[in-house]
Amino acid sequence: MTDLITLTSDIFTAQINPHGAELWSLKTHDGKELMTDADPAYWSGRAPLLFPIVGALKDDRYRIGDTEYALEKHGFARRSPFVVREQSDEKAALTLCANDKTRPLYPFAFKLRMAFALSGPILQMTAEISNRGDVPMPFSFGYHPAFAWPLPFGPDGADSAKADHQIEFAADEPAPIRRIMPETGLVLPEPFPTPVTGNSFAPTHDMFDADAMIWDNLQSRSLLWGVPGQQRLKIDFPDTPWLGIWQKPGAGYLCIEPWAGMADPIDFIGDFSEKPGVMTLEPEEMHSFRLNVTLVDV
Repeated sequence: MTDLITLTSDIFTAQINPHGAELWSLKTHDGKELMTDADPAYWSGRAPLLFPIVGALKDDRYRIGDTEYALEKHGFARRSPFVVREQSDEKAALTLCANDKTRPLYPFAFKLRMAFALSGPILQMTAEISNRGDVPMPFSFGYHPAFAWPLPFGPDGADSAKADHQIEFAADEPAPIRRIMPETGLVLPEPFPTPVTGNSFAPTHDMFDADAMIWDNLQSRSLLWGVPGQQRLKIDFPDTPWLGIWQKPGAGYLCIEPWAGMADPIDFIGDFSEKPGVMTLEPEEMHSFRLNVTLVDV
């Protein structure tokens, strides 16, 4: 395995794997792990970056103009080696650029720069996606961090009870959600009732028997994860309009995934640039996506 990059502040220690520029671990100063245990019996991922697609494509293929391309679920960034461009005790920046391996999968001259910074109780992550070519570049991007469930903030430092954990959005979220057909990984056309009452809900394992829940009419750009009355994690995602929440039922994590894009709708047959959620960068244009994780005291 590639050597991990370690960042430290007076509150956090973060580790980043240059393979995929993936957040590997986030611990408090006293050693409490706030990320997944990556148990391979459930899912060995930790916080993969989703680019240039989010979710699955129908038959793992997409079309640009008259040309079809093959691309696996969530794209190739999560399995690609990034180049470390900057590194200090509290900051790191890594890049992935178009190359001979990416062009047959995605024919655009992109640059993906991923920056991490620790400042006290805040981990700041910023993805910058640039179009270095001379034609418009359609793309999607998403974060996929898996946070510990339960978090280790119970009485006397023990794990809190899973059933006491809540997602608390910054605003009320009454809109219906989207669901995925597990057999295909594609998005079903009909809306589903939201699990949210007011601005919060308590997740249960059986909510994920049918894969992820997707909020594509989201009012909030921030939420709290954890047990009310204990330390919690505040997740801010000001630049991503949609949100997925997912786990493998029974696992010790909950993925809180800000997205700009999602899997193909079951009935989608158009050009990739026409797919719901896909963004387009003009030549020499750049777009950034921020994700901040803050340890919030009671």
